[in-house]
Amino acid sequence: MPAVVLLGPRQCGKTTLAEEIGRELRSDYLDLERSPDRELLAQPLLYLDQHADDLVILDEVQRTPGLFEELRGVIDRGRREGRGNGRFLLLGSASGELLRQSESLAGRVAYMDLTPFDALEASAGGLDLDALWVRGGFPNSVLAANDAASTLWRDDFIRSYLERDIPSLGLHIPATTLERLWAMLAHHQGGLLNHSVLARSLGIGGNTVARYVDLLVDLLLVRRLPPWISNEGKKLVRSPKVYVRDSGIVHTLLRLPTHDDVLRHPIAGPSWEGFAIENLLNVAGYWVDASFYRSRGGAEADLVLSWRDGRRWLVEVKRALGPRLSRGFTAAWEDVKPERGFVVYPDTKRYPIRKDVEAIGLVELCRELEALGR
Repeated sequence: MPAVVLLGPRQCGKTTLAEEIGRELRSDYLDLERSPDRELLAQPLLYLDQHADDLVILDEVQRTPGLFEELRGVIDRGRREGRGNGRFLLLGSASGELLRQSESLAGRVAYMDLTPFDALEASAGGLDLDALWVRGGFPNSVLAANDAASTLWRDDFIRSYLERDIPSLGLHIPATTLERLWAMLAHHQGGLLNHSVLARSLGIGGNTVARYVDLLVDLLLVRRLPPWISNEGKKLVRSPKVYVRDSGIVHTLLRLPTHDDVLRHPIAGPSWEGFAIENLLNVAGYWVDASFYRSRGGAEADLVLSWRDGRRWLVEVKRALGPRLSRGFTAAWEDVKPERGFVVYPDTKRYPIRKDVEAIGLVELCRELEALGR
């Protein structure tokens, strides 16, 4: 285990995690957004030497970029003195910035993305899956007392990112432009990413749109799902799909505060698709490559999961009960040649649709993926 574990992003219950760890271990917690805590690190070597035998938890560590160089020396000296690993837990919200700042800790750090609550956690905690879908997985949103409080939290989250977090990285991007792009991506949930179309709608250049999308991906707010590419010269779509990663943020950007509002909107199907895919990929982990399949002739599957040993699963996501296989999925099956196939739908009953293809609930498929990763 490395000397440092680096976690992010901020809005996923990190502070709660840090508090739990602190109760179990001798530790010291500093929130580096607070000036008194930053002042304690005015002379970092002195402070860290005083806590050499404690777990030091540093929250919002991207606020003090110069600290990483100091940590490197402290870690190396501690290793020479025989101190163990896991001495520092660093928490931060800006994924890309954290990675750049932490490059000086190469060989001394392990990375872990803290995602919002997923379907397995919701199921274990007795949370309704539809509530998780509509409100999204951020703890303060899904656990809010009512829909109005949940929506208000998400509104504040969006505003905080646009007006505080992104400018704090030294990026001078018009907040209104970035919010419009974010909302357009939500409207386009699960669609093919086309920078030119987005640029025309926003009245800015295509390269600028590409840079803004890169930023949203880097901040773990948007996912680009790559296309599955065959080696057989098939005429396949080569543009990635794009998803706003948290379904609750999708619904807030589209001003859909309640379950009924979401169901009445055309986004319901694409939103459920993105929600299912995000949950499956969160559980699948780093050892599974994910893509989607779409040919220019119309064959399509929402998700291709590929393992290093050559195994593949083909997954289709349906919002309707009693799902059926489309001709496009059947054509995709013939090309991808998966080991197993699944149609994820919003129910708990599991049954075969045909040989090697099952209808399955999202939680159950997440359990299967989790078991493979153990």
